[in-house]
Amino acid sequence: MIGSLRGEVLERDLDGSVLIEVSGIGYVVNVSQRALAELEPSTTAFLHIHHHIRDSDQQLFGFLTRLERVTFQTLIGTHGVGPALGMAIIATHPPAALVDIVASQDIAALSLVPGVGKKTAERLLVELKSRLSVPILEGATGTHSGGSVMTDVREALLGLGYGDNEIRETLRDVGAGDDAATMLREALSSLGARRA
Repeated sequence: MIGSLRGEVLERDLDGSVLIEVSGIGYVVNVSQRALAELEPSTTAFLHIHHHIRDSDQQLFGFLTRLERVTFQTLIGTHGVGPALGMAIIATHPPAALVDIVASQDIAALSLVPGVGKKTAERLLVELKSRLSVPILEGATGTHSGGSVMTDVREALLGLGYGDNEIRETLRDVGAGDDAATMLREALSSLGARRA
């Protein structure tokens, strides 16, 4: 299994793929349109890879961050979401935005993804709420103690693939709050800044 690639970008196609040469071997990697814009030919790139294996073929899907890869893997593990739809969701909504959408049950936002209608959006919101470990936000303000809001945010970050140490440091920096949605946004923003 291929987990990551570091090499020179030889080509990029508007179809959403790049050719990356690593030690003399060229790998065709499917990426989102957002990632495609950053992968300039003749530059060195590092991508987190999901190696998708089916009976008839193999495909590589590349992501600029580990969080994007983890989110993609969560999406394709959801009933009715294949790699193409998973990439379309990631391209339309970055992981932090997707968590917000699922937490607030925003059908209209999820319906902006090409190929996702209202019924599909409704089903995905239900399934992703547990898969992404999105905290229960209804009535979070004023009804949760700081401790349980912190627990909800910690569990959401664990579900997104972050490690215990980085979560602990980030939550220490962000501090306790009364609103899980706000804390989660701040924590994701802080984690993103650390990895930039």
